[in-house]
Amino acid sequence: MAPNPGPMTLEGTNTYLYGEDPCVVIDPGPDDAGHLEAVQEAAAERGGIGLVLLTHSHGDHADGAQRLTATADGPQVVLPKDGEERGGLRALATPGHAADHVCLLTEDGVCFSGDLVLGEGSTFVPPDGGSLAAYMDSLHAVQAESPQLICPGHGPWVSDPAAKLAEYVEHREMRERRLLAALERGERSRQALLDEVWDDAPAEIRGVAALVMEAHLQKLAAEGRLSADLGD
Repeated sequence: MAPNPGPMTLEGTNTYLYGEDPCVVIDPGPDDAGHLEAVQEAAAERGGIGLVLLTHSHGDHADGAQRLTATADGPQVVLPKDGEERGGLRALATPGHAADHVCLLTEDGVCFSGDLVLGEGSTFVPPDGGSLAAYMDSLHAVQAESPQLICPGHGPWVSDPAAKLAEYVEHREMRERRLLAALERGERSRQALLDEVWDDAPAEIRGVAALVMEAHLQKLAAEGRLSADLGD
């Protein structure tokens, strides 16, 4: 785990080592010298680093790749495409949190989920004009894979993936239901919508919640279910 705790990263970014002789490093994390040295030392016990795979290009997952590969005989850094197999792992395109996001799947049912699914809490989905719909499709795509274990980019392992994925789908659908109920009642203030629908969001992530709400509103607009007279 990288030493980069925060509201969005929980205790820090999880870096994983998969396989051996040599191993695959999944998400080297931020450019933190101490963390990357620990990754190298652990990898040396598995026959060194043969490949670095990224779940997506956000800095808290990917920025350490350059330093790690510069000091580890230059293994290749790859953000694989959908269906691509590298180092015994198959990439599944799962956009939503990031346009380039993938999950990495093993043959025996392990899913390295990056930021699609976290060990605790919910994932940030930005308002980029379609990301929330893509995110929901990504959750359903992972559900179809029936993983037996989810190893997230932040937080503890998920030992009951079916329950966690169902919880994630229901969480987003619950927000949408509450938004629609407020809109149908006649509420048109973004601030009031945020106060009502994200009433459980802690103060430190209120700005993030406002962005997530915009992603929900964009999805409703794209589906023709949003009034054009919102305020704020």
